[in-house]
Amino acid sequence: MSPSPYPSPDLSSYPSRKRPAYAADERTQLVGWLDTQRATARWKCEELSEADAHRPVLPSSPLMTMAGVMSHLRWAEHLWFEVVLLGRPAVGPMFDEPENADMRVEGVPLAELLDDYDRQVAVSNEIFAAQSLDDVGRHPDFDASGASLRWIMFHMIEETARHAGHLDAIREILDGRTGHY
Repeated sequence: MSPSPYPSPDLSSYPSRKRPAYAADERTQLVGWLDTQRATARWKCEELSEADAHRPVLPSSPLMTMAGVMSHLRWAEHLWFEVVLLGRPAVGPMFDEPENADMRVEGVPLAELLDDYDRQVAVSNEIFAAQSLDDVGRHPDFDASGASLRWIMFHMIEETARHAGHLDAIREILDGRTGHY
């Protein structure tokens, strides 16, 4: 494997891939597990060339690229925390045609997608910190608005972990890199 011509992103302020403490309270565990999965997904993109970030490797899922998955994760955070929970307008590529528009990122640099993801994670964490775990969604057009913030956090842990696994497999196919801790 040759070194990447792209510098590694500065992740010094990003959450670590460390699991939360065994005895942590519920709120700390929920955000800790989600942050662990977020950091793992982001870590999968380190030292990745632009060409590899956009290279499809799964014949039946050409939009499932490293860049496409990171864009999807950004928009999933937006959907669940801002739209479903807070009731903000449903705007963005997740709500646009064609299907999977949030994963259609041709020509968008990976660094830009990662910056967008980082900003969205910060917004989601602010929302989480300001709400009760028992608060339910407020968007009148989404049945999922009946979900509590606790449910949303469990769902986002599942969603992010599932896609971190996709990123791990894609990365191994691209250049042989493996591992999640």
